[in-house]
Amino acid sequence: MCIGEVVRVVADDGHFAWCEGDGTRERIDMMLIGAQPVGTWVLAFHGAARQVLSETEAAGMHAARQALAALQSGDIRIDAYFADLVGREPLLPAHLQGDRT
Repeated sequence: MCIGEVVRVVADDGHFAWCEGDGTRERIDMMLIGAQPVGTWVLAFHGAARQVLSETEAAGMHAARQALAALQSGDIRIDAYFADLVGREPLLPAHLQGDRT
């Protein structure tokens, strides 16, 4: 399974940036998304930033990774990690909703 990591830019280093996430610090290649200001959340995979994330997106992805870690340790009570989804029907993306008239 391939899972990206959610990291925050803490220092600019030209085409690279120093980023932190989940207690680690690493140098991330920023060539695909361009230089980003300190404080920006990005999704990184294999040492390269793939996508700029909003604060909300970063929080949701971080919670999902925490849920996966909980499951791997045997904890099946993961609703708290998906508070934005619990108790509501999932919505299809706009391009899949079709005509609702």
